[in-house]
Amino acid sequence: MTPAPGSGRYVGRFAPSPTGPLHAGSLVAALASWLDARAFNDGRGGQWLIRIEDVDTPRCSLAAAEAILAQLAACGLRPDGPPLWQSARDHRYQTVLGELVTAGKAYPCGCSRKDIEEAHDAMGHVRERHMALPYPGTCRNGLGDKPARSWRFAVPDAGAPAACGGIASVASAISGGRDRCKPDTLTVVGADVWWHDRRLDRQHQNVASAVGDFVLRRADDLWAYQLAVVVDDGDQGITDVVRGEDLADNTARQILLQRALGLPTPRYLHTPLIYGKNGEKLSKQNGARALDLRKPVAALSEAAQALGLPPLETGRENSVPDALAHWVKAWGRTYNHSP
Repeated sequence: MTPAPGSGRYVGRFAPSPTGPLHAGSLVAALASWLDARAFNDGRGGQWLIRIEDVDTPRCSLAAAEAILAQLAACGLRPDGPPLWQSARDHRYQTVLGELVTAGKAYPCGCSRKDIEEAHDAMGHVRERHMALPYPGTCRNGLGDKPARSWRFAVPDAGAPAACGGIASVASAISGGRDRCKPDTLTVVGADVWWHDRRLDRQHQNVASAVGDFVLRRADDLWAYQLAVVVDDGDQGITDVVRGEDLADNTARQILLQRALGLPTPRYLHTPLIYGKNGEKLSKQNGARALDLRKPVAALSEAAQALGLPPLETGRENSVPDALAHWVKAWGRTYNHSP
């Protein structure tokens, strides 16, 4: 049975994409998720799993996945079970997509990126720099004479405003720039999602206006991240998601999918990002170098510093187990499991 958040159980995960070896930024997320699991319940600990997110098969490789697992082991970050490989779960994702289509919560789409841009141009919409245009719902009521290219999730329509206070209420004041009714807890009304992040605090997104009906299966027949991660988190019983802050804006979409599939919503903690000299987020696409693990404690210390954790004691030779034990104790004082 899937353990729900607040049930007294903890199941966390680190989910790297094997497009290359770990770099300094990805070690921050790996260490954070491992520490959060080990520090749970006053240090008694919970489960920590690894999921290899190789659903984007053209960009991923077995060699990179094996390198990542070896890097994690060198840093003392060993999972409590065998890794789950997304590339082996095609049938499971297809089953879930079929369920969503049958329930009227997903539909085929024949639009290309150019089609979407032209639809927005016709409506007089201007795309902001670095911002994607939300899907305008062109194929919601049928493909017309276009062949299906992808499959999309039908984002719920906006909910009716209600009074402040209840878990199912929508803070109508927010749209006017005020937040006196902004919910502190998980609240979903139509396309509006409010949730609590353990580091970033209260978050809100209207998925319809920010993203629109989002892709579940891509035009190249690959599974979209949103569907795969929600199905995998549900099947693995994940209660706590600890990942980089760059993924925070995916959360509202994933909560809508969880609701549509009858899955519990995990607790979320989005960690600080590491930036390169050019000011961009450190990533494989941005030329991030693979970790130098000849001195794993040094690499872990840099990751711990990025997480705001105290430095190791000086004047002694700290082993990997010593270093990790030091930060497990500090983690509970820095991050908690509320609300």
